[in-house]
Amino acid sequence: MSAYYEELLETLQERLGESVVNPRVALGELTFETPPEKLLATCRALRDNDAFACAQLIDLCGVDYSEYGEQPWDGPRYAVVYHLLSIRHNHRIRLKCFIDGEPPRIASMIDIWASANWFEREAFDLYGILFEGHPDLRRILTDYGFVGHPFRKDFPLSGNVEMRYDPERQRVVYEPVTVEPRINQPRVIRHDNRYLDPASEEGGDA
Repeated sequence: MSAYYEELLETLQERLGESVVNPRVALGELTFETPPEKLLATCRALRDNDAFACAQLIDLCGVDYSEYGEQPWDGPRYAVVYHLLSIRHNHRIRLKCFIDGEPPRIASMIDIWASANWFEREAFDLYGILFEGHPDLRRILTDYGFVGHPFRKDFPLSGNVEMRYDPERQRVVYEPVTVEPRINQPRVIRHDNRYLDPASEEGGDA
């Protein structure tokens, strides 16, 4: 299987050129990055080009890299990751696009894969990523009065507001949290395969 993906990687580089950044075969899938300005054209090529034929977007997720790994992160804070599937060729491609800014912005993929609709709403809700061109970008998991984006790594564990029913007003009201924020669990970095020295044959502790 790895030989197949190595060949697919060569085809990807030949046909997409500078749109392909840091390509590799990882975890049984072809993985690469693309700049935000080339994202739409790259995704259309992955769907329409017969060599790739990725007709399905099976998942889309956001990532906050502000506290990633053992060293301070050097690069854009956010990324959007697209998991693509080709039924015709029975292969998978993982595409990652790094973005920055506040709020972070990236093009919507709805016109290419309709399944991006709720995935993008989820990434907006949890990370605050704005998908430009999305026809109905609103929260999908948290309620409409929720403040902040709970999957960001600087989001307080107790949240920013709390909700209760006010019998006098006969409606739900939002108020500042009354719980004093505290951290009971220290930050732990597991020494998994992300931090192994490629030259070393021995892994760290699980």
